[in-house]
Amino acid sequence: MNKPTRKRAHLPVEEIILIILILLSLAGIAITDFSPPDAFMYWMAMIFVFGIAAMIAGWHHAKVKHYLYAEGNMAKTLFKVQSLHWLGSLAAVFCVFAFAQEGRMSLETASLMILLILALATFLDGVRIGWRFCVAGIYLALTALIANYVENFMAWLFVLAIVIIVLTLLWEKRRATP
Repeated sequence: MNKPTRKRAHLPVEEIILIILILLSLAGIAITDFSPPDAFMYWMAMIFVFGIAAMIAGWHHAKVKHYLYAEGNMAKTLFKVQSLHWLGSLAAVFCVFAFAQEGRMSLETASLMILLILALATFLDGVRIGWRFCVAGIYLALTALIANYVENFMAWLFVLAIVIIVLTLLWEKRRATP
């Protein structure tokens, strides 16, 4: 007698990436609050991390949705577009770094500017690869604004992160339920 196979519930790759990016963002804001020089380097590194995460999500999205550009020459186009997108973001970050090095802005301000560049790059990549990256980009932009205007902002950002994670998990559960 064959046992019925149970369908295993799992989070999609994009959902896992969103949660990781939100948590990395929270860590970055905490670092920004306590040590602006370290935050500057952290956010520079996050350009690479977010870019690689976006590429993974983009490839996965293309594979799952069976997009034409997931095969052959079109796969090269996807890689090229995403690489140029994130390299452009990195160039903007280097410009901010140059301003900070010349003393035209503090490292704390430079960290917030890099966070905004990362927010925009993440949001715009989300337009191409999926709503979760748009949500991550919006979260990043909100964190920069909240950090700029609210004195004790970490609790607010933590709550906002939890709300986003819970809502996206509920959305995924609702969507996956037949």
